[in-house]
Amino acid sequence: MAGGAGGGETIMATREFAAHEAHAHAAPQGFIRKWVFSLDHKVIGLQYYFLALTAVIVGMFLSLLMRIHLIWPNITLPLLGDIKPETYLTLVTMHGTIMVFFVLTTAPQGGFGNYFLPIQIGAADMAFPVLNMLSFWVTALAFIVMLGAFFVTGGAPLHGWTGYPPLSAVPTAGPGEGPGADMWVISIALFCIGALMSALNFITTTLDMRAKGMSMMRMPLTCWAWFITAILGLLAFGVLFSAGILLLLDRNAGTSFYVPLTVFSGQIVAHKGGSPLLWQHLFWFFGHPEVYIAILPAMGLCSQLVSVFSRKPIFGYKAMVYAMLSIGLLGFMVWGHHMFMSGMSPYTAFAFSIMTMAIGVPSAIKTFNWLGTLWGGRIRLASPMLFAIGFVSLFVSGGISGPFLAQPTLDIPLHDTAFVTGHFHLIMGVASIFGIFAATYYWFPKMFGRMMNETLARWHFWLTFVGTYCIFMPMHYAGMAGQPRRYSQFTELHYLEKLIPLNTFITFAAFVTISAQLIFVFNLFWSMKAGKKASDNPWEATTLEWTTATPPPHDNFGGHTPVVYNGPYEYGVPGAPRDYVMQTDPTTVAAH
Repeated sequence: MAGGAGGGETIMATREFAAHEAHAHAAPQGFIRKWVFSLDHKVIGLQYYFLALTAVIVGMFLSLLMRIHLIWPNITLPLLGDIKPETYLTLVTMHGTIMVFFVLTTAPQGGFGNYFLPIQIGAADMAFPVLNMLSFWVTALAFIVMLGAFFVTGGAPLHGWTGYPPLSAVPTAGPGEGPGADMWVISIALFCIGALMSALNFITTTLDMRAKGMSMMRMPLTCWAWFITAILGLLAFGVLFSAGILLLLDRNAGTSFYVPLTVFSGQIVAHKGGSPLLWQHLFWFFGHPEVYIAILPAMGLCSQLVSVFSRKPIFGYKAMVYAMLSIGLLGFMVWGHHMFMSGMSPYTAFAFSIMTMAIGVPSAIKTFNWLGTLWGGRIRLASPMLFAIGFVSLFVSGGISGPFLAQPTLDIPLHDTAFVTGHFHLIMGVASIFGIFAATYYWFPKMFGRMMNETLARWHFWLTFVGTYCIFMPMHYAGMAGQPRRYSQFTELHYLEKLIPLNTFITFAAFVTISAQLIFVFNLFWSMKAGKKASDNPWEATTLEWTTATPPPHDNFGGHTPVVYNGPYEYGVPGAPRDYVMQTDPTTVAAH
C-alpha cells in the first residue's frame, strides 16, 4: 500500500513537472509577439474582449437602423439613404449573427474565460498556448469575413441568422443571396473551427492544470461554467460546422442536401431530394445549446458575485454545479421546440415540450439558490453586484415566457410574432450582456490595475436596466396582439395600427438605452488611464486571482504555484481573523 501511495505521488509530481515545463514559455519582448501574436492567455482574453466590444457596437448600430425603419419606413438617412424592405431583412440577419456569435459567445467564454480560468485554478497558462492564439485569430478572421459580406456584389444576405434553406441554399433566391451569403456561411464555419480549438483547450486546462489542492469541488462556479460551456461548444459547433459545409456544397457544387425539387421565379431548380428540415434539425441541435453557451458563463459569474457581495458562502454549492451540468445535458434534448411549426408529429412535439419544461427545474434551483445566498447577507451594492442582480431579474423575466413557447398549442400562434423576439432577447441576449458588464466591473481592477468610476457605473446600470425592460417587455404584448417578427414595416396594415404608439415607445427606449452604453465605453477607456489605483484584492474576495499581483505577472503567480486549502466561498467563517478566508490560507479554523 505504501509503495502504491509513493508511486502515485511520483506520478503526480512528474505530471506537474511536465505540465510546468510544457507551459513555461518566457515573456515575449517585441510588440508583435507580446500583443498581436501572443501566447499569453491574458493577452488573448483581452483580444477576445475587444473583438466582442467592436462587434457589439456594430450589432447595436444595426439594431438602431432596424428600429428607425420600423417607425419611419420612408425616412432618408444621411450617408445611408433609404432602407428598403430587403435591406431591413439584411439588418435582421447580420444583427442576429454578429450578436449571437461574436458577442454572446465570444466575450464571456473567449474573453473572461481565457483570462481568468487558468488563474482561478492556479495554472500558469492554458494547456495549449499556440492553439489558443490560433483560435482567436481564426475567430477574428471570421468576423472580418462576416463584415465583408456588406461590401460584395448584392450585399449581405437576408435569410435571417438561422439561415433557413431553400432561401439560403439557392444563390438566385433573392437579393444578398449571392456572394454575401457565401461569405456568411464561410464566416460561420471559420467561427466553428475557432470555437472547437478553444473548447479543447478549456476542457484540457480544467482537467489537467489545476493547482495542488484544487479539487473539482473546490473550483469557483465560474470555472465550472466555463468548463461545461466548453463541453457544449465541442459537441455543438462540430454539428454546425458540418451543416455549414453541406450548405456551401448545395450553393456551389450542385448537391441537394437541403434543396428539394422546387420552383424559383417560374423556373425549376436543378436540385432534387433534399430536405430543408435537415438544416433545421442540424442548426437547432447547435442552436439550443448555443443559448446555454451564451448564458452559462453569466450564471457562473452571477453565483460568484452574489456570494462575494453578500459576504456569505454560496447557498448549495454542489446543487449549483449539478444544476449547471443538468442544464448542459438537457440543452441537447430540446432543439425540436424551435420546430413546432415544421409539421412534426404531435407525439414528437409532446416529447420536446416535456423536455423543455424539465429544463426549468435546474434553472429554478439556480435562481432559488441565488436568492438563498442574498437572504440575510450583508449586501454590498457595488456596480458588479447591481449587474449580477440585474442578470437574475432578466433571467427570471425572460424565463417566465419560456414555458408558454414550450407548448405547441401556444407556440404555433406566437412563433412568428414579436413575443418570441422579446423572450429570447431578455433571457439570452440582454441577460448575457449583463453578465459581461458585471464581469467587466468586477475584474477590471485585476486586469488593468485601476478601478472603474462607480458613479458612472451606477448611471450605466439604471439606464440600461430600465431601458431593457422598456424595450423588450412591450414586445411580448405586441406579439400577443399579432405583430409579426420579420415584417420590415407595418404602418400600412390596418390591424396593426393600434400598435404603432407602442413601437414608437420601444424605439425611443432603444435610443436612450444605446446612448447609455456610451457611458460604459467612456468609463472603460478613461479608467484604464485615469482610474483610481486598485489594490490586489479590492473586493475582499477569496479566489486565486485575488492572491496574485495586479495586473498578474506573465506566469500568473510569479513563479510560486499556489496551494489550495479551502473552498472558493469561505465568507463569514466563525473564528477567522477577517470575514473571509482565502483559498490559499492554511486551514486554521473550521470552514463552512
